[in-house]
Amino acid sequence: MNTQLPLAQQIDLQISTTGPMSVATYMGLCLTHPTQGYYKGTDPLGAAGDFITAPEISQMFGELIGFHLVNVWQQMDEPKSFNLVELGPGRGTLMADILRVACRAPGFRDGLKLKLFETNPALTAQQRNRLESYEPQWLENFEQFSEGPILVVANEFFDALPIRQFVRKADGWHERMIGLADGKRAFGLAPTPISNDAMPTAVANAEEDSLFEVCFAGSEVMSRVAKAIAKQGGSVLAIDYGYARTQTGDTLQGVRNHAFADVLENPGETDLSAHVDFAALAAVAREVGLAVQPLATQGEFLTRLGIAERAAALSGANPGSAPDIRAALERLTARDQMGDLFKVFCAHSPGLNPPGFTA
Repeated sequence: MNTQLPLAQQIDLQISTTGPMSVATYMGLCLTHPTQGYYKGTDPLGAAGDFITAPEISQMFGELIGFHLVNVWQQMDEPKSFNLVELGPGRGTLMADILRVACRAPGFRDGLKLKLFETNPALTAQQRNRLESYEPQWLENFEQFSEGPILVVANEFFDALPIRQFVRKADGWHERMIGLADGKRAFGLAPTPISNDAMPTAVANAEEDSLFEVCFAGSEVMSRVAKAIAKQGGSVLAIDYGYARTQTGDTLQGVRNHAFADVLENPGETDLSAHVDFAALAAVAREVGLAVQPLATQGEFLTRLGIAERAAALSGANPGSAPDIRAALERLTARDQMGDLFKVFCAHSPGLNPPGFTA
């Protein structure tokens, strides 16, 4: 592939040369191409970017996750050395808010080994500026943890990992591919069917034309993290939009300039994502011996951790900011905003009882 060409032309050339590519291959090129991938470019967050995440809406989000993590750390008898890991840390805003709260607990700061996994150079620079005093290290893989327990946070990380798509036809499942039709990128189906036996039980007998998505990359990340936690102790907390049980449905979407965009247009300039199958992540975690909490909505999780009380305290201390604080509370927890759309997943060492998952 000629890497000097614009990414759109590189993709079209690869299709012309080797044939249609999987959705996963296309997503991988669009998001993480070494020089032109979406996550290799400029900062995509905020009003000037393509989307806004919960940590950018309010400090309350990170503060309550900080409380959650301190509680888990205390349940582990306050280890003198432990890993605090964030996957996809964005601008470092979430971790800065987490640590502002967590480091108030005596001993937490002293034992902290901060690890960050990031692929965007522009965001890495911002993380360094915000978190420099905590001496962060940037991970290149998921086997670089120090000794001691591992506490992992992943906010809107798993939704950006490449998925494969399969469509049910009369003769079995066919992988959905991206090819060229009349010179334009278009979806099609691989001609060779895949047996129903290769599909999860939950979808194997789905109706004709049903579409099933699987994120092998997400399962691989969870497997590596879960194995490390099973060995060293700890937990993984993942917040993302997704569904509680494996099911059919097309959730692949593109976002550009805070609006939905065609996933096949402007490769490398559009954020691509898909809903997370939390049942699949839970199965991977349980397979290596971790316990899994019942999936919570973001609204439930934050409410149980006391976000209403935190909002009241902030409003009392800053009366002029009270309307903005109320608006942020609504956006993070309301059922018709982020409250129900986003789910909170937690897998952990047996015997722990992470807060936020039971009333």
